[in-house]
Amino acid sequence: MLVLIGVLLVIVGFAIRMNPLVVVTVSGIVTALIGGLTPLEILEAFGTGFASSRSVTVFVIVLPVIGLIERFGLQQQAKRMIARLSRLTTGRVLVGYLLIRQITAALGLNSVGGHAQTVRPLIFPMAEGAALRRYGTVPDPIKEKIKAHSAATDNVGVFFGEDIFVAVGSILLITSFVDATYGLQLDPLHVAVWAIPTAIAALLVHGFRLLRLDKQLDREVRAIEAADNVEIINAGGTA
Repeated sequence: MLVLIGVLLVIVGFAIRMNPLVVVTVSGIVTALIGGLTPLEILEAFGTGFASSRSVTVFVIVLPVIGLIERFGLQQQAKRMIARLSRLTTGRVLVGYLLIRQITAALGLNSVGGHAQTVRPLIFPMAEGAALRRYGTVPDPIKEKIKAHSAATDNVGVFFGEDIFVAVGSILLITSFVDATYGLQLDPLHVAVWAIPTAIAALLVHGFRLLRLDKQLDREVRAIEAADNVEIINAGGTA
């Protein structure tokens, strides 16, 4: 049970908002030391993990392309397109993306979405465009909140959608770990099937939160505008 200290370190590190990379690295080292691994074995494990997962850095190749299309106005066009659709709100845009993200992840198409290639150049500008149409201007605190919800929607969608795909790494990791540790023969298809209720629950819960986001933005925008009006009145009285 002592090896679970690593999980506690991750929880504490995230709770106090430390750098995620540092938190995960330190917790991994602590867990390995408690588990009886030598420093050389820990270093070898890190090297093996990096070599087998180096494909995760492929997104770096896409960054210049994203920079070019943003330079030529992709974000502005996305905002204009959403601004023409009167029934779309920030929450509804993000709910639509959540559904698309879960479906594509369930089909194994994880690279279709993502923070770098989809959220920043497309989803956030579309959500911001809906807010601009609704409020006219978007204060910086509201803009940052929309950014956070856009990124979180991508995380929730892919996290709870990818386990439905049988050949995803997490399914194979679960089955191999249970087989090696407990001697139980898990069928990857069964694990994927039982991930469907969890994905549906995540869609309903997070979708409800996103639909509530519109009302939250209404209240916050009104509060910011009221505070600005008070400052203007006070400044006029002082003058």
